[in-house]
Amino acid sequence: MNFVVFLGDGMADFPVPELGNRTPLQVADKPNMDRIAHQGRCGTLVTVEDDMPPGSEVANLTVLGYDPHQVYQGRGVIEAASMGVKLEDTDIGMRCNLICIEDGLIKNHSAGHISTEEAAELVEFLNQQLGTDNASFHPGISYRHLLVLKQGSPEIECAPPHDHVGERAEDLLVRPRNDEAKPTAELLNSMIRKSWELLDQHPVNRKRREQGKDPGNSMWVWSPGRKPKMTTFKESYGITGAVISAVDLIKGIGIYAGLDVIEVEGATGLINTNYEGKADACLEALRDHDFVYLHVEAPDEAGHARDAKQKVQSIEYLDSRLIARVMKGIEDRSIEARVAVLPDHATPVSKGNHIRGPVPVAIMGPGFEPDPVKVFDEESVLAGALGEWNRGAWVPMHGDRFLRTLLG
Repeated sequence: MNFVVFLGDGMADFPVPELGNRTPLQVADKPNMDRIAHQGRCGTLVTVEDDMPPGSEVANLTVLGYDPHQVYQGRGVIEAASMGVKLEDTDIGMRCNLICIEDGLIKNHSAGHISTEEAAELVEFLNQQLGTDNASFHPGISYRHLLVLKQGSPEIECAPPHDHVGERAEDLLVRPRNDEAKPTAELLNSMIRKSWELLDQHPVNRKRREQGKDPGNSMWVWSPGRKPKMTTFKESYGITGAVISAVDLIKGIGIYAGLDVIEVEGATGLINTNYEGKADACLEALRDHDFVYLHVEAPDEAGHARDAKQKVQSIEYLDSRLIARVMKGIEDRSIEARVAVLPDHATPVSKGNHIRGPVPVAIMGPGFEPDPVKVFDEESVLAGALGEWNRGAWVPMHGDRFLRTLLG
């Protein structure tokens, strides 16, 4: 038996006025997701518990069967694994975004989706100017980078920039949770403020302004932690697996989970990603892997941009260019497989940030007799039979219930 998970990052939403008070999933033309719902079983999954931060790191760990309370150590250390940055047990790794600040306010979390080449030049410049024996910057993809401290405390509160667009940057600087963390917070805030001066007139940013693009005129740190300790998929479930994503976070989770990371040329994390290439890589991986985790970032980015039309389009591309291609390949090759589709969390276009709440789930394949659900969206799946029976009704799944249900 093979298993495929189609994960549309941030795909869930609330009703949107400009979409006739329907969600992007309800509006999108997505016959393949609907087929999985119609021919399979549906329900909801709580991917982020109330006491955990509502980020993709926590949500994807949950979807993959891990308890974030036990293994979550921050986003940066997960991404470090994907970037090939080796961390000591005492190192502190944290995400370091290049963001755009305008008139003292966070304009966007991505420096206008700055290119990887432009960003690498800026990150190298920051490393030359601010790097020390204790602090080092490591370039990643587009706006997503890594800062590593050899000494310090992870007991600091940081503001994820995608959750605070339009807010005053100075009010969102790093805060210590205890006295021991005060020097770490002071160091990081000093670096952030210095980056405002260093990056503002850098040639890369001058050129971007001339081209009408947002500059990457600030570094911004968040999600600190130390290297996590995780059991592998092989150890937990006795199966082999692979992960396909454009995002270092998902690749890093895959590495810690013992999954093979499959790179796809043209995978960007945006709506222009190589959907067909990802689909073909999935089918190829099924030749020698039991499980494939196929992650697409585009709906999440559209949510952060508060662009309802692009979110609908990203869902339709995921459906028509990726899911359809994989499903046809599975059928053409007579592969016995269970497939699932779900988001990791909601990124409502009305808010532009991640939120907690149950997400829709559908699973189709051997062992899953159809329930009454006909289409895949946030409301329809509530009539499904996946979940936990409580007082005469189905309630959301929690924890590793989704993965154990899929694997049977």
